[in-house]
Amino acid sequence: MKAPIAKKIPKNLTIHNHTRTDNYFWLNKREDQKVIDYLNSENAYTKEVMHDTEKIQEQLFKEFTSRIKPSDESVPYFLNGYFYYTRFNKGDEQPIICRKKHTLDEKEEIMLDANDMAKGHDYFDLDNVVVSEDNSMAAYSFDTVSRRKYTICIKNLITKETLSDKIPNTSGSIIWANDNKTIFYTTKDETLRQNKIFKHLIGTSVKDDVLIYEEKDSTFDVDVTKSKSREYIFIVSSSSVSDEYRYIDANNITKEIKIIQPRERDLEYSVSHFGNYFYILTNAEAKNFKIVRTSTSNTTKEYWEDIIPHRNDVLIEDITLFKSFYAIQERINGLTQIRIKSWDNSIDYHIPFSESTFAVHFANNPEFNVQEFRYIYTSLTTPKTTVEINYSTQKKTVLKQTPVIGTYSPNDYLSERIYATANDNTQIPISLVYKKGVKRDGTAPILLYAYGSYGYSIDPYFSFARISLLDRGFIFAIAHIRGGEEMGRYWYDEGKMLNKRNTFTDFIACTKHIIEKKYAHPDKVFAMGGSAGGLLMGAIANMQPQLYKGIIAAVPFVDVITTMLDESIPLTTGEYDEWGNPNIKKYYDYILSYSPYDNVKQQNYPAMLVTTGLHDSQVQYWEPAKWVAKLRDIKTDNNPLLLWTNMNFGHSGASGRFEPYKETALEYAFILKILG
Repeated sequence: MKAPIAKKIPKNLTIHNHTRTDNYFWLNKREDQKVIDYLNSENAYTKEVMHDTEKIQEQLFKEFTSRIKPSDESVPYFLNGYFYYTRFNKGDEQPIICRKKHTLDEKEEIMLDANDMAKGHDYFDLDNVVVSEDNSMAAYSFDTVSRRKYTICIKNLITKETLSDKIPNTSGSIIWANDNKTIFYTTKDETLRQNKIFKHLIGTSVKDDVLIYEEKDSTFDVDVTKSKSREYIFIVSSSSVSDEYRYIDANNITKEIKIIQPRERDLEYSVSHFGNYFYILTNAEAKNFKIVRTSTSNTTKEYWEDIIPHRNDVLIEDITLFKSFYAIQERINGLTQIRIKSWDNSIDYHIPFSESTFAVHFANNPEFNVQEFRYIYTSLTTPKTTVEINYSTQKKTVLKQTPVIGTYSPNDYLSERIYATANDNTQIPISLVYKKGVKRDGTAPILLYAYGSYGYSIDPYFSFARISLLDRGFIFAIAHIRGGEEMGRYWYDEGKMLNKRNTFTDFIACTKHIIEKKYAHPDKVFAMGGSAGGLLMGAIANMQPQLYKGIIAAVPFVDVITTMLDESIPLTTGEYDEWGNPNIKKYYDYILSYSPYDNVKQQNYPAMLVTTGLHDSQVQYWEPAKWVAKLRDIKTDNNPLLLWTNMNFGHSGASGRFEPYKETALEYAFILKILG
């Protein structure tokens, strides 16, 4: 079977006296049967090329899923008189949401069984389940299209009746007022931007819901949250570089909505509440953030008092408050850390960890008046582990470590952290894992993964599926490149806007370093990234294709200029502070210098597997589709170039507990096929 050749229908796109010709712009029509036919032909071609890997795909899928406990249960957490937990029965794709009153010895109450709710749907995502303050009702949100447009429903937990209230086109966020009869929710506009907050009275028509706030600035999203104290409801407007909080008395929602600190460009903050104070995590004169407090009666920034000051070498990421102490999530030397501090300052310590590369973050800690704090620990060799520590005695209790069924032992693997030198001599961390016995003699294959955008850090994490690569002699590595926030806020700023090319050159430097240090054979290097990480894959494929045997680009953001010039596309206007606004010439020129779709050239490219979803709300399917069409027309090699479009799903792929592993099996089978 020959590879599909997309028809060329030239469309000229002109701005700043510069014209680009897009031969595949016509693919931007989801409802056009010709587009669907083309995508189906690409899928058929991918199936044909990958036909000889069907057995290994099936084997890999069995390996992945055989390591996962068939029936499992989350660690219960206590909130407002009940223990809540999620469990899976053997074979379940979807969770069962449960609770027990007062003690874990009580009879189980099943609140929602998502397996029943998912019947008849190719895709089902149960997003939020939020219980009213009197514990009598559960509001929940779900998506059956994979476009992140959630419907909210309400169930009476006493009568087991699902009420007639049904609210479409929401973000999935749900907040109960303390009157147990009112919920607040967020809706989306035609670009999927969260723009309005409504108030809904249970039992009334959605048509009668009251609009309480509309965010009219198209570069901002709005959401609704509730303080851990359950005393305040927050309306949060956020852009890439600015935040603005409003608050309502959760006990008296007819009171005036007040603002904490009016928005200012480059002023970011988030708010917690305890007693008579708001505690605020902010970058106000604090690049790496600091923690301040202010009276609930005087909230603007001139009243803010430092509690944890700014430090150049420590990024503060989060804070959670308790009656006797508070916990701070920090990032030091690229690794997450947790600091415990009592209100009277008599206790102040960091929880110690022994591995050289790891990740730790807050677990669910919804109650105020407790002596214990929960966190989640993982590493490249350690499965997700939920730990509870007594804040004063520092006694630790492992509540659960996710079991790995079979013969897996972390002692059979090695993880380490090394550093590559970037073009400007910046040291770029790399986390690696491999099986003991794999020699560092330049013969091993390697899969190098990265993201590098939005200040989102890719921490060393455990993977059930990855074991199958490691056991086949692969090394797996994460490049902690600029554009993430692994090394602090500065790290992010040096990989965005007019510094974006650092992200790509950092990854190339990491690739060269692992070859020079003989972690990998020069002809056995594979690269992988998704979404903005897919942009990274497109950029390195254009810049240094000879470094890679194969590339996997998942839901890749590759047509940067065209997307960022189209304000009707989801996320565009809110992204100007990440990539730059190409309506301004200097940003247009800079983005044009790296945009993967615009920089495809006549040269040899590695073998490539490109995946997307027809209903993707984050990166529209036509970006990877157009990119593959252009690559196939221009590239000079005969290496496989495959496009796989999931016709039922969106940005996050398949839903369910096991189903997503089929996509991973396809990716790993592609790597093994190319490796031969």
